Amino acid sequence: MDDAVPLAQLPHHDGSPLYIEEQHPSLGQDLVMRMRVPATFGTVASVHVRSNPNREPRFAEATLVASADGWDWWEATVEVENPVHHYRWLIVTDDGRQHWLNARGLSRVETLDSEDFRLVAGSDAPDWAAESVLYQVFPDRFARSDAADSRATPDWAIAADWADPVDTQPPGRSKQFYGGDLDGVRDKLDHLVGLGVNLLYLTPVFPGRSNHRYDASSFAEVDELLGGDEALVRLVGAAHERGIRVIGDLTSNHSGDGHEWFASALADPEAEEAAFYYWLDAVQAELAPEETASSADAVDASYAVTDAAPDAPDAPAAGAAPAPADGPAAPRRSYVSWLGVPSLPKFNWNSEVLRRRFIEGEESVVARWLRPPFNLDGWRIDVANMTGRYLDEDHNAEVRRIIRRTMNEVNPDTILLGESTNDAAGDFQGDAWHGAMTYANFTRPLWSWLLVPGSTAFGGLGFALGMVPDFTGRQFVEAHTQFAAGFPWRTRLGAMNALDTHDTPRFATWARPGVTPVALGLSVTLPGIPVVFAGDEFGLAGEDGEASRTPMPWGTIGEADVSARIDLYTDLIGLRRAHLALSTGSMRWLHVGDDVLVYVRESPSESVLCVAARADYDVTLPSVAVAGADAATPAFGDGRLAASDDGISLAGSGPSFSVWVLPGVNPA
Repeated sequence: MDDAVPLAQLPHHDGSPLYIEEQHPSLGQDLVMRMRVPATFGTVASVHVRSNPNREPRFAEATLVASADGWDWWEATVEVENPVHHYRWLIVTDDGRQHWLNARGLSRVETLDSEDFRLVAGSDAPDWAAESVLYQVFPDRFARSDAADSRATPDWAIAADWADPVDTQPPGRSKQFYGGDLDGVRDKLDHLVGLGVNLLYLTPVFPGRSNHRYDASSFAEVDELLGGDEALVRLVGAAHERGIRVIGDLTSNHSGDGHEWFASALADPEAEEAAFYYWLDAVQAELAPEETASSADAVDASYAVTDAAPDAPDAPAAGAAPAPADGPAAPRRSYVSWLGVPSLPKFNWNSEVLRRRFIEGEESVVARWLRPPFNLDGWRIDVANMTGRYLDEDHNAEVRRIIRRTMNEVNPDTILLGESTNDAAGDFQGDAWHGAMTYANFTRPLWSWLLVPGSTAFGGLGFALGMVPDFTGRQFVEAHTQFAAGFPWRTRLGAMNALDTHDTPRFATWARPGVTPVALGLSVTLPGIPVVFAGDEFGLAGEDGEASRTPMPWGTIGEADVSARIDLYTDLIGLRRAHLALSTGSMRWLHVGDDVLVYVRESPSESVLCVAARADYDVTLPSVAVAGADAATPAFGDGRLAASDDGISLAGSGPSFSVWVLPGVNPA
């Protein structure tokens, strides 16, 4: 970042349709790219696009094509030579200085290839993906239908009444069973309609031996405790009637140790299913002791199942196959599992049979649930970052590309999201994933700026040592930009902007007073898919991932504080859906301070100016920052905007979030 020049007066490009109109280029296609330089930046002698096809730099000279509202627009034609085309801009001013513009910002020194803008050739996410607002449901805790009362509690479960507190300790952590089901979700769809969400994400619906169901015992059926296959058909059909799409959740990294495939592998080492998993001999165990750690030492990052072995009668040691119930004792076999958790044996993607059954072709698990009568609209893939990776093996790219290809063959109008909770950019380059469920580029920076200093957050969020750092607004933007820069623009639009999820503490637990509108406002206005974890709109709290899975307090609807919070969610989600610029528009930071952030999303049809503040603010932007400020229309919040020849004045109390709609950007 060039600190000598105010943010609002920096050259800009971001790969959005405002700068690259053709968002789906073919390999070999000549593509027109634009970038803009404010007149206040200085006299520009030349502008070039520096591409890196086949890792060999190539320069294309740009020409000045338009000047409007204090900005000069430069245009160059570039051939798209690779599936992911890397490029950056070089601006040379008349004093001979070079300025490099890449996805991280402006630099006076030549920048790294890893920081280049990225353009993806070929197919893309369906058009509806970027316009989605996602609502996440953990089925056991969302709602019970009348039919739920007739179902017996399974032998693995500990029954709980809906009003009972969540048990966060073993054995209840993964065994406490509230009995929410899919017809219960269907009964509450009008709540989702009222909020304005249009994409429902269900955590796993396959049978398992836990309340989270990430330990699937089969991928061939919906858990009868949720109502079975017919309940999923009813739910998806009813959601579609209301304009809500539905995606499911698959674990491509592992199954449960009760899975039928794993049972076959245990029963017969020569069975084809035996090749679906990694089996360890003594030498391998020496090489990879962390993969066979005891369950007491296992890292419990996502599933809360480390209680499975020590709390179950006659439970097998971690990473060891259970003894048969009767008959002669079989030799004990050790196996690789997810982070040493014995109930989650890891898939071995060397197996072609596993690929055919699970991810490849129209008869695979991936395909089956996208076809009628189920008609899911896509998948979120659990532990996508670890899938196919073990010791010196890395099948991750193969697996994700096969999944994407299968989905395109069955229904190209589906979305594929992958979980990768840290630096996800390396795997998310447009070859498979449409977007990332990641915390590094949005959730962690957001928490660090808006939580009470000294807060802790253990588990799925991935904070180092469970400590939430205390960020200024500048550090929020630095972290957000750093982790978002590696995504191609199209993939960035699919990143999930979550305040929290089923794997994390609830944001409300340690949020500073009054900052919920700021947090939600950032979620719905920054590039990416806004995410609401069911219960956030009720103000639910929870100190870790398990405690956050609170049954929905439906009886509190109508209480003043709950109604006010639901109204807030409804208004901000409505803002997002009413303005296409918030879904696909370009993104420019205009002012970044410790306590206030100002940015604009721009498109040819409209621009949306946003102010996120955790304290009172009074900011003046140069007039060149945005065009049409004198015609700004308030769209949310109580902030004040005044435009004059001296600049654009923004002021208000905080914490607060304010939005104005401005005319679009049309340089020529």
